Amino acid sequence: MILSSPWSDSSLASLFAFRLMLACNELIRKNLLVRSKPGSRLLPGWFCVLSVLPLPEPKLFPDMSSNKAEIPLKNRPDNTAFTQQRLPAWQPLLSVGIVIPVFFIFGFGFIGIGVGLYYSSNSIQEQTWDYTGAKGTDLPCSKCITVNNTVASNCVCLVNISLSEFIQGPVFMYYELTDFYQNVRRYQTSRDDSQLSGNLYSLTSPSTTCSPYQTNDETKKPYAPCGAVANSMFNDTFQLIYTDNGSEVPLDGKGISWWSDYNIKFRNPNNSDTLASQTAIFNGTSQPMNWTKPIYELDPTNPLNNGFVNEDFIVWMRIAAFPTFRKLYRRIDKGNFSDGLPAGKYQLKVNYNYPVLSFGGKKRVIFSSVSWMGGKNLFLGIAYLVFGSLCVFTAFIMLLVHIKYSNQHRNV
Repeated sequence: MILSSPWSDSSLASLFAFRLMLACNELIRKNLLVRSKPGSRLLPGWFCVLSVLPLPEPKLFPDMSSNKAEIPLKNRPDNTAFTQQRLPAWQPLLSVGIVIPVFFIFGFGFIGIGVGLYYSSNSIQEQTWDYTGAKGTDLPCSKCITVNNTVASNCVCLVNISLSEFIQGPVFMYYELTDFYQNVRRYQTSRDDSQLSGNLYSLTSPSTTCSPYQTNDETKKPYAPCGAVANSMFNDTFQLIYTDNGSEVPLDGKGISWWSDYNIKFRNPNNSDTLASQTAIFNGTSQPMNWTKPIYELDPTNPLNNGFVNEDFIVWMRIAAFPTFRKLYRRIDKGNFSDGLPAGKYQLKVNYNYPVLSFGGKKRVIFSSVSWMGGKNLFLGIAYLVFGSLCVFTAFIMLLVHIKYSNQHRNV
């Protein structure tokens, strides 16, 4: 950078200005003098004079005549491509010849995926029966409803089921609840994951997040499991009879929970796996308020399926996002029904325990087959179809605009 001199009337002034410019340029080269910004006027000569004069603070302004190395700045970034923002970059040039084909490709691609998902979901066979009942009606299980919309104790009802076509196996059996808001924050945090993981201290001293379902007010014993989620566990049980030949359909409850939940998140204290050891471990605790049996007696047929590792309990403890939800109850994939449920008449025996009319809910049982994409879900296919159609429509609009106005740009 060459600085212009303000003095040009005499040779002496010119010589002085020339030597001054050399001094200033040397300071600029050594980064001891701030350059002027690009596009601004050149630094005046008097500024250079002030810069080369000795100043009273040598700590801030080092000696210009010394040969010492330049003092590095403390917070100066490293001279690397990353810190100095010299990394190579690529930015696409979005032209009409690129944008319109991309929209068409994505649009038709999403439409193809949506058609596949929608067709696959429609191919899934699903049958649903409502067994909520209502007082004074002929609906199934109405006899289990009392005058105050509460549930009669030890009530068993029968639901007649008729299948018009064969349901391809494996068949999954779900229970569904409506108007049950598990996603309320106060409800979903009312649990103690440390207790559910088998921690002995949390077993007898549950977290305060479980309150008011933390300790039994009468016995002063801690609830095991504690919290509102465990206290409201679904406890209806089912048996399915194939009335055409009188045989009972085997309902398999093993493997209905998530692998990560069963093997990692939920553990019994001391990994107890017998009734005697679990009785001793849970001694000194109280069963939840709405439960009819303690945690170590949930499955009388399989001692390995008791305590915090009971799979029905684990399935319930996984919170649903919407007020109408279904949870897996059993799989039908064994015995004479391993290929599926044949068409005919069935009878569902329900041990009716769970109250839902008090909050306006309903209870349903669902039999469903599966496909490569899982259970029946029309939303995913429809979402792909809608998004793909919007992409194709947008591409056509841009193509029409390009055809209409491209000649005008060429004439200009």
